[in-house]
Amino acid sequence: MSASTTTTTAPAVLTAKALLLDMDGTLVNSDAVVERCWRDWAVAHGLDPEEALKVVHGRQGYATMAILLPERPMELNYAENTVMLARETADTDGVVPIGGAAEFMAAIDGLPHALVTSADAALATARMTAAGLRMPEVRVTAESVKASKPDPEGFLMGAAELGVDPADCIVFEDSAAGIAAGLAAGMRVIGIGPRAAAHAPTAHVHDLTSIRVTTTEGGRIELTLTPPATPAPAPAPRP
Repeated sequence: MSASTTTTTAPAVLTAKALLLDMDGTLVNSDAVVERCWRDWAVAHGLDPEEALKVVHGRQGYATMAILLPERPMELNYAENTVMLARETADTDGVVPIGGAAEFMAAIDGLPHALVTSADAALATARMTAAGLRMPEVRVTAESVKASKPDPEGFLMGAAELGVDPADCIVFEDSAAGIAAGLAAGMRVIGIGPRAAAHAPTAHVHDLTSIRVTTTEGGRIELTLTPPATPAPAPAPRP
């Protein structure tokens, strides 16, 4: 076998009664907007934008601000988060679907699923619309919860809304905070995209094109995950 030969890992198969879907980075690529807004915010507060961007993904804005400005009163974080949400909602330039998102959403239409996002309802609607994606009927948004991810409240609420035991739900997430929240809720987590790989999800795929959705005879949701081909290790030199 030559060093250029590739191998593939056998597809993984997971089953569940319900799916809980994060939005940003999982269904919608909004990185361009997030980085524009949070870079400006970081600079305005004398912070390193690159360091700020390491903690923004997956959390509600006020929670990110509390991490970056730990001595600041929380009331100021809530107030600035309202301004940030308005700006992000108005800015949809560069918002596009994650690869395979439209097909994935079509495949799970009619199956138990919910959106569980750190965005508020207005921002979620703006981004899903900009990406041309169907909005799930069951939604847990920022207004629905008292605690931001990585707290598991949102995912537990989504499971309760669907009437499904948390252990029988699968979470789709891209961020460290979101993956931690799903695991803390006692759920399996499929990590989506490059950010997810470093945070120990139950399984990981490049994007949603790598997931095939079917149902079992018993009515369970069956997910077949096909990771991309990876380079095989070069053979050891012969003595």
